[in-house]
Amino acid sequence: METRTEKIENMCGGKGHVIIKHILGEKELNGKCGLYAQVTIEPGCTLGYHEHHHESETYYILSGNGIYDDNGVKRPVKAGDVTYTGDDHGHALDNAGDTDLVFMALIIFD
Repeated sequence: METRTEKIENMCGGKGHVIIKHILGEKELNGKCGLYAQVTIEPGCTLGYHEHHHESETYYILSGNGIYDDNGVKRPVKAGDVTYTGDDHGHALDNAGDTDLVFMALIIFD
């Protein structure tokens, strides 16, 4: 199976860029998921605040440190932490360290 990597500038209004390595494509996700990917936020970069509608998103932090905005409530995250954003809720993630913040992202359709 082939992966695809893309670099997105100012994702969801964030600072800098986010690197997304798509692990599964549309065919493998079979219409049930919107995304299964490894995401990298480099130092000084952020993934801007955005809301999810008719879907949920889970992050599993692999490495680095960040500040996670969970529907307006901010908290630190580190390797091993899991976040969940349900339908009609929003989130954002800032790299709060001096190394890459790397996590797995999974979007599931409701």
